[in-house]
Amino acid sequence: MAFLARPSCTLLFILTLSVIVIYTTIRSHLNHPIAAAAMKNLYYRNAFLSSASKYTVAAYLRHLTLHPHLAGTPAAIHTALYVKAQFEAHGLETRFANYSTLLSYPKHSSLSAQFSNGTIIYLPLSEPNVPQNGVVMPYHAYSPSGTAYGKAVFLNYGREQDYRALSANGVDFNGYVGIVRRGCGLSRYEVVENAAAHGVAAVLMYTEGGTPSNNNNNDINNSFRWGVERGSVMKGFGDPLSPGWAGIETSEKLDPSDPQVSRRFPSIPSLPVAEAVADSILSSLEGPVVPYEWRESLNGRLRRVGPGPTMLNFEYEGEQKMATIHNVFAVIRGSEEPDRIVLLGNHRDAWTYGAVDPNSGTAALLDIARRYARLLRLGWNPRRTIVLCSWDAEEFGMIGSTEWVEQNLVNLGSKSVAYLNVDCAVQGPGFFASTTPQLDNLLVEVTKKVKDPDLDNIILYEQWRSVNKGINKIQRLSRVDSDFAPFLQHAGIPSIDLYYGSDFPVYHTAFDSFNWMTNFGDPSFQRHIAVTSVWGLLSLHLADDPVLPFNYRSYATELLEYKNVLNNLLEGRISLHPIDAAIQEFTAAANKTEEEAEKLRENENLDESSVLRKRMLNDRLMLAERGFLDSDGLQGSQWCKHLIYGPHSDTASKLEFFPGIIDAISQTTTLVKEERQAAIRLEIWRVARAIQRAACALKGELTCG
Repeated sequence: MAFLARPSCTLLFILTLSVIVIYTTIRSHLNHPIAAAAMKNLYYRNAFLSSASKYTVAAYLRHLTLHPHLAGTPAAIHTALYVKAQFEAHGLETRFANYSTLLSYPKHSSLSAQFSNGTIIYLPLSEPNVPQNGVVMPYHAYSPSGTAYGKAVFLNYGREQDYRALSANGVDFNGYVGIVRRGCGLSRYEVVENAAAHGVAAVLMYTEGGTPSNNNNNDINNSFRWGVERGSVMKGFGDPLSPGWAGIETSEKLDPSDPQVSRRFPSIPSLPVAEAVADSILSSLEGPVVPYEWRESLNGRLRRVGPGPTMLNFEYEGEQKMATIHNVFAVIRGSEEPDRIVLLGNHRDAWTYGAVDPNSGTAALLDIARRYARLLRLGWNPRRTIVLCSWDAEEFGMIGSTEWVEQNLVNLGSKSVAYLNVDCAVQGPGFFASTTPQLDNLLVEVTKKVKDPDLDNIILYEQWRSVNKGINKIQRLSRVDSDFAPFLQHAGIPSIDLYYGSDFPVYHTAFDSFNWMTNFGDPSFQRHIAVTSVWGLLSLHLADDPVLPFNYRSYATELLEYKNVLNNLLEGRISLHPIDAAIQEFTAAANKTEEEAEKLRENENLDESSVLRKRMLNDRLMLAERGFLDSDGLQGSQWCKHLIYGPHSDTASKLEFFPGIIDAISQTTTLVKEERQAAIRLEIWRVARAIQRAACALKGELTCG
């Protein structure tokens, strides 16, 4: 008690000495160049987060959505110039990349129904009560022109199993007009070509689920059921007249009648229609009741499938014409490694107003430009070069990004660190992220620095884990629905895709407006801030960390899990030893590389040898993803060359890996056992060699073995 009442001189001396030691230690660390750089990076990242402004993001989005801006139209040029002007206003180096490409536009369409009582009704094809100033009529880009007159028949999702189910019930669809609902992973092209293969004369396509997020107003629900989902029915990516090379003005152009071009378009015409229009037709059909296996997804509605007696008179006239598209870039040059590039991309073109798709992402990109410009004024210079990319003509088939990747493939392959994509930044509630696995740890760490937009005093990381039952559910990038596809699946560049909200009821409709965003999608614009913050912080780490924040142990773990799932699928009938051996080699390389990375991250020496070792390690970390590419590409989709992540044609499969093997399993069911196994083994060996190439790149040795 006496000691507590009156501290001794000895205690005061110890406390004073401790303060001096701590101060001296901090000062000595701050005087060290590496410690000072780390403190600066932390300062700039905090400054980036603190400069968020929901009002600025909202202003960007408001301006971007004043008018519809379909690619290849005058309004699209104005939008490109707006983005360029914003980049320039922030003092950023700005440039254009223009391409001459084949785009598709509607000229005329009509649809009438003659019901069993003889009544003829012309069905509306556009959204009612929406200002049509510049809004393109609903259509499918690259659909051939055509007419059809025939009975209506319900084809469910238009899958092969749907046609088998109809045939088993004695339903005929030859020469009739098919009605198909969107879903089950089929592209629009696949739906229409499946119909053509079964003799259907024309296709009407509708999307279910018109209920807007967080709203129970029946009038509003009914309103959104009149939305019409526009879209492209072209197969594949990029300009159809320059497959595999960039469609610049002076480049070779194939003739539209060339089989390489024409086989990318469906052989029968199609149109999108509103769910409400589809219901008015479907409710009039007679014939067999829908097959039992369809009923659950139809929410108990026991529709009849037809054909008829309702007759449909279908007309569509479109045109394909050359148009110039414009990619816009802002470049922030790296101070120490200007030849290493971190790319952030979003497409700018929209079917209509595009408040969600894609300009919620464009507004986020512009806000990152603003916030990075502020950091530059504070003295920040990124170690590596950052490029902000605003793509055009994504809606027609990722054309803008694909042409640019094809034009710059060599430079991208040797210089790109990563590509970070945001398309629809905000669709509704819930954070979603897809990555290549070496970026998993970085994504998790960044979400620990960002506030959750929907809950007070909670970080995004905690809410993300809570929603996904204690794990951070990271998806993979096997799909081909946005601009990451050419970067990852053609060029082998590590990639991330970010967004808020799993889906939204006004997708590709005239209702995708600023008004919808402020009423339903993100009234407070806090979700925009969250996505922008994650996106920008990821880029800051990738641009500034002396050792790249990649961890290939995550990739090794994923590959091993994929192998185990595949083994269960094959039930041990075919040996996976080649893949197993390759994964062991990759795992050893990943462990050794991560140990080396940890040591170099702790190494505070700035001598030439240490700098060179970090540069050499970073090259291995950056280039390993390229090893998963195969020059022959995927069977039936040769442009996609990534053998771990890519599209496959088996819509019944939920697997998101080894697309070549999945296709070999599903497409060889009609072969004899020996031929089927040989086809699967071929794909297994291709995957094994790809994993070995990636392992070799991680090791960095001239010869591997």
